[in-house]
Amino acid sequence: MYLTIPLTLIPLLAAAPVRGAFSGLPNNISLGSRAGLSWLSYLFATAYAASFERRANGSETDTNGTTFVWTVQDVYQGQTFFDRWNFYTGSDPTHGSVNYTDRETAYADGLYYVTEDNIVVMKGDNTTWLAEGGYRNSVRISSQAVYNTGLFILDLNMAPWGCGVWPAWWTVGNNWPLQGEIDILEGVHDNEHNQVTWHTGPNCNLTQSANYTGTIVETNGNPNLVCNCVNDYNSNAGCGVTEWSRASYGPIFDAQGGGVFAMKWDDQGIAIWSFYRAAIPQDVTDGLPDPSTWGVPVAFLAPSACDPITNFVDHSIIFDITFCGDWAGNSYSTAAGCTGTCAEHIMDPSNFVNASWHINSLTVYKKQTLNGQINNGARRRASFDVMPWLSLAAATFALGWAAV
Repeated sequence: MYLTIPLTLIPLLAAAPVRGAFSGLPNNISLGSRAGLSWLSYLFATAYAASFERRANGSETDTNGTTFVWTVQDVYQGQTFFDRWNFYTGSDPTHGSVNYTDRETAYADGLYYVTEDNIVVMKGDNTTWLAEGGYRNSVRISSQAVYNTGLFILDLNMAPWGCGVWPAWWTVGNNWPLQGEIDILEGVHDNEHNQVTWHTGPNCNLTQSANYTGTIVETNGNPNLVCNCVNDYNSNAGCGVTEWSRASYGPIFDAQGGGVFAMKWDDQGIAIWSFYRAAIPQDVTDGLPDPSTWGVPVAFLAPSACDPITNFVDHSIIFDITFCGDWAGNSYSTAAGCTGTCAEHIMDPSNFVNASWHINSLTVYKKQTLNGQINNGARRRASFDVMPWLSLAAATFALGWAAV
């Protein structure tokens, strides 16, 4: 909501002397004078140009020739982060040695909380010794909102890691695998490379010729190009890509301050990017994301081999931390630096001090189409964006007048 100034006040404000302490103008200059009006014109022109630039820089044009901007749909952050999530308490479908706790138990046990500086923390239990064969308490949450396409940007300082630890940030439909699953951030043990994976019904494949920087995951020397998980095809491995960056998962990711993971999901395909802390694009920081400027994604599912609309439907967002299980358990014996067995390792709580999510924010954007030429659209929107600047200028002039 903007402050509005009656037009009848503008001549009075223009004539008012304004002290330099309020406006940056020379002391006691009258804005009704030639010099004052020049400053006033400069202020309005600068505000208009800045607003215009904010709108124009955030726009994209897709392969269909449609120009659009990404606008905020949902923001999850700070003290209200957990208000719109459900806590899952069922058995782990990946057969991990984990008890997913309800909201009340998780809070009482310190498995989720928000710090005074609004960092969202979710963690596995790292205080309880377990008996042999015991399961470790943890959390798995799913968004109450469901999504069909969007731009998802997660800013985090830390993602869980450690021997026997298996975290994931992912989206999934209710009817698995026919409504699809997208594993955006996932790994095990002390791995240094994030793995992106898609799980679907039939008729969905990963193309080797698509433009992405990651390496296709292989099973027994064969690339996992078939995303189909119906009838336990390829042990439900799906189709996956491993990121090249050593700063995309594990201790190196955390040591340099975390970063941002982003997924763009629309009819043009599903693309994943990751940026370590020092390389986060300015448009992301400014809240005006423009994926067309981010370069080649680390992973990309092309629409030519997999329809991103019909194969991925009504997705909830999920964060979880499990232990051992189908991936972390089966790969434990070959994991660098992991001693004993996963079942033995999970008994000692001190092994899980790094099994935590530390999240700054998760923002979901949706497309807003711009009608007509982008410049015209930007100018129309800029005329509204400039209003708070004009109001602020008018209020500043009034304060200066009163202070004389």
